[in-house]
Amino acid sequence: MKLDRPVLQVALDFENLPRALQAAKEAVEGGADWVEAGTPLIKSEGLDAVRELKKAFPDRRIVADMKVMDTGAFEVEIAAKAGADIVSVLGASDDDTIADAVRAGEKYGAEVMVDLLAVGDKVARSRRAHELGAGLVCLHIGIDQQMRGANPFEELRQLAAASPIPVAVAGGLNSETVADAVRAGGQVLIVGGAITKSPQIADATRAIQEAIRTRTGISTELFHRYGETEIREALLKVSSPNVTDALQRKGAMHGILPRLRDSTVKMVGTAVTVRAMDGDWSKPVEAIDRAGPGDVIVVDAGGGPTGLWGELASWSAHVKGVAGVVIDGAARDIDAILELGFPLFSRHISSDAGEPKGLGEIGVEVTCGGQRVRPGDWLIGDMSGVVVIPRERAQEIANRALDVLEHENRVREEIRRGSTLGKVQNLERWERVG
Repeated sequence: MKLDRPVLQVALDFENLPRALQAAKEAVEGGADWVEAGTPLIKSEGLDAVRELKKAFPDRRIVADMKVMDTGAFEVEIAAKAGADIVSVLGASDDDTIADAVRAGEKYGAEVMVDLLAVGDKVARSRRAHELGAGLVCLHIGIDQQMRGANPFEELRQLAAASPIPVAVAGGLNSETVADAVRAGGQVLIVGGAITKSPQIADATRAIQEAIRTRTGISTELFHRYGETEIREALLKVSSPNVTDALQRKGAMHGILPRLRDSTVKMVGTAVTVRAMDGDWSKPVEAIDRAGPGDVIVVDAGGGPTGLWGELASWSAHVKGVAGVVIDGAARDIDAILELGFPLFSRHISSDAGEPKGLGEIGVEVTCGGQRVRPGDWLIGDMSGVVVIPRERAQEIANRALDVLEHENRVREEIRRGSTLGKVQNLERWERVG
């Protein structure tokens, strides 16, 4: 395969064909060169997705992202007969699978793209793919890898310099980073979410094409992947429901209610944990001295009804820069705390307080709202409640929560145009049978 200029391929990783077709229509309007039936779309809708895309866009190359691992000839044949111009085969598959896929492609008019996902020596595999007759290879940073902050650019430079066939690149590209991919040698720029999650897909596609053409990144507020030092920044952009979705409906504290006046107030930070007895406010107050700016004090008081946190503790924590406090127990002076604007979440409100007896511990694993919380775990709190993120997964979950938000932005736009949530999600089709 020879390419005279960089190509923009839009990846349609939807589960419902009508949404994919609408997104493709807008992307083509914005200048997308190739249209990909993504793996989720093919698994959900079958090769009818390829047929419909070819019917709708006969002047565009249609890519079937089959990720073939076996029976290369058969799978390429059926994809090509459905209208695919390019079919992906995994580079981790056997040489015979790739060779058979290429032979079928030659017979039925389709090129083979070898996807290097999970391949160790990508340069060697690229050269072997060329020997076997593949038209191009793809340097693919998978979504799960992206959520942990992986990026393809250094590896892309090495591969593009050594590969005898064109190199496609996929992996969280947006209007800022696609120019880096072109400069690193990418010849097919595969963009999914930065186009398909945009409320205005045509405009997003135009911006990416402009970045490709000029090799200059165009700033975007969304579609970033955040690093380990940017977790707080990422979490401040999302909601606690976004985070529970990212955690597969886990992590939410139950019975812990927000005591917030302003709906824009958000608490994000790492846990300083306290185990205390009902009404014993000694250890919670001592924890303020242990906490640093941006920390969240999490108090396990066993759900007790006697107050162990109030206005003066909140003032002390506020001045120290503490991000908020979460109490599986009771707080008081709520009016003053609301006036202060200090983020407080508690199970109970109570006027009375106990005594500072000093029972309990600081910096131990606790249970709050039914969730395990360890020192250093991340918490996000807003008007919907509090969610705990295990510290070892914080970067990944922050990125996944942003992905949830971005998908919702597109759904919101489709509803605004006159659809409904049930129609967008095609709920009746996906209801469990039996």
